[in-house]
Amino acid sequence: MTLCPTNHSLTRPLWAPDIKRDVEPRKISIQRGQFIDPARGGRVIPYKLYIPETAPAKTERLPIILWSHGLGGSRDGAGFISRFVAAHGYIILHVQHAGTDSGLWEGKPGHPWDIIKSAHIPRHATLNRLKDIPFVLDQLPQMECADLMDFDRMGMSGHSFGAMTTQIMAGQMRGFGRRQYSLHEPRFKAGILYSPVPNRHKKTQPAEDFYGQIKIPLMIMTGTDDGSPLENFGYEERLEVFEHSGGPDQFLLVLKDGDHMVYNGSRGKLEENPKRSLHEDIIKLISLAFWEAYLKKDDTAKNWLNHATAQWLGTEGDFRSKNIF
Repeated sequence: MTLCPTNHSLTRPLWAPDIKRDVEPRKISIQRGQFIDPARGGRVIPYKLYIPETAPAKTERLPIILWSHGLGGSRDGAGFISRFVAAHGYIILHVQHAGTDSGLWEGKPGHPWDIIKSAHIPRHATLNRLKDIPFVLDQLPQMECADLMDFDRMGMSGHSFGAMTTQIMAGQMRGFGRRQYSLHEPRFKAGILYSPVPNRHKKTQPAEDFYGQIKIPLMIMTGTDDGSPLENFGYEERLEVFEHSGGPDQFLLVLKDGDHMVYNGSRGKLEENPKRSLHEDIIKLISLAFWEAYLKKDDTAKNWLNHATAQWLGTEGDFRSKNIF
């Protein structure tokens, strides 16, 4: 099956004709460490840093992207995305959230998904996850590589629970009714949601009350097989984030036969997907195009997203946009 029309190619996207999908133009250095928050009882926040080894010019600083993992995940997920994007001139920091990370299942008998499904996630664990993000942003200027970071060009991304974390940082409201509040993080200029999480209170008040306050450009990715492994809903419910978002420059990718775990680079209990390699190529390139457009202000990448991506995908996915200004 041919992915693209003859005038398009996975290996030579129109917006970046010098980029090949399987080539990393810069070698990547991976560093691990941890932050400690004394204001929260010494809470430990492990991180994994992807940084290009080839330093930029002294006058150039690199955009920064934070990654937040899904429920039961860790800083080690989604490496195929972060290596590829970082190699094109980005610093990417994976954050691990205690209380909703792999500590839920590590060292316990049974399959991790079964353990996670039966686990009770208290409200304070979710709130601590959300508080991790602004705390980590505050630590960036003290990192050894801070002189390579452009603090005016920061984005956030995440998978599943990490996508929800990104949604909240993007401006989505928490709570409902008179108890609604915002944890919007204005330092982020754009975000990518891999398997976004629908709001569970939408039956009690309009969806726009939650998503309408999203304030930044978002790329939202899901797939026709992207049902929740832990809850009883299908991919259609994930679409509501795009449909009701009030933010500017909102994009939606729905991969044909795309499943929940492809964005994490692992399978969990899912069977092997014969389209996994193809989907990973699509995810990497569209992710990079989005960051090029919204963190590096590359008009050719933005034009490709707006006018050529749907044709480039052909029958392998549905690509839409709204609120383009």
